[in-house]
Amino acid sequence: MTDSFGPMRDEDADDGVVGMGPEAGTPRKEPIRVLVVDDHALFRRGLEIVLAAEEDIQVVGEAGDGAEAVDKAADLLPDIVLMDVRMPRRGGIEACTSIKEVAPSAKIIMLTISDEEADLYDAIKAGATGYLLKEISTDEVATAIRAVADGQSQISPSMASKLLTEFKSMIQRTDERRLVPAPRLTDRELEVLKLVATGMNNRDIAKELFISENTVKNHVRNILEKLQLHSRMEAVVYAMREKILEIR
Repeated sequence: MTDSFGPMRDEDADDGVVGMGPEAGTPRKEPIRVLVVDDHALFRRGLEIVLAAEEDIQVVGEAGDGAEAVDKAADLLPDIVLMDVRMPRRGGIEACTSIKEVAPSAKIIMLTISDEEADLYDAIKAGATGYLLKEISTDEVATAIRAVADGQSQISPSMASKLLTEFKSMIQRTDERRLVPAPRLTDRELEVLKLVATGMNNRDIAKELFISENTVKNHVRNILEKLQLHSRMEAVVYAMREKILEIR
């Protein structure tokens, strides 16, 4: 069982969500369609109330577990699935893969109390584009939805820190400390991937490498296609595990 709709903090601007991805694009013509999945009806209702105040976001459905989420996603084809990790019958991580099969364009944000590294890794591998803790502010929920809809990956700061710490440990446990070139990535793609790993968005990467933002977008798309991955966040995980990148 998950927690109830607990307090969401607004006090510290520096404790916001860490994002990876392009800047927000042009204003949308249609609202972002969201499916809310949590086994607590009160929490689902709370999210609906919060998101109803956002003109560009529309909650199109809700589900109480992963199994129901897959059925609802197939029927509603939402833009975003906002889903808890641990639920009865079928958990959120297990449901991720099935949701991506029945609604390929849907992007999944895990919203959970679980700060376990294993849950974060498994969620990323299953195709989640965001991983947020329920302690985030109400404003940050809407902001994260917009960011993910615009192609960014979102992760709570404490989880991002744990991710980097684990990457360091993985590298330190290996005897080989040198940079290993990726056999299928060009030198420029490797440069872009390294900057993605630092959390830079496309605009900042373009400035750093003195290339256009569209060129950066093309490089990121090529990296994901070559590595057969689904998101920028997953590309960073892959790069660390394969020792393509090294965090000092």
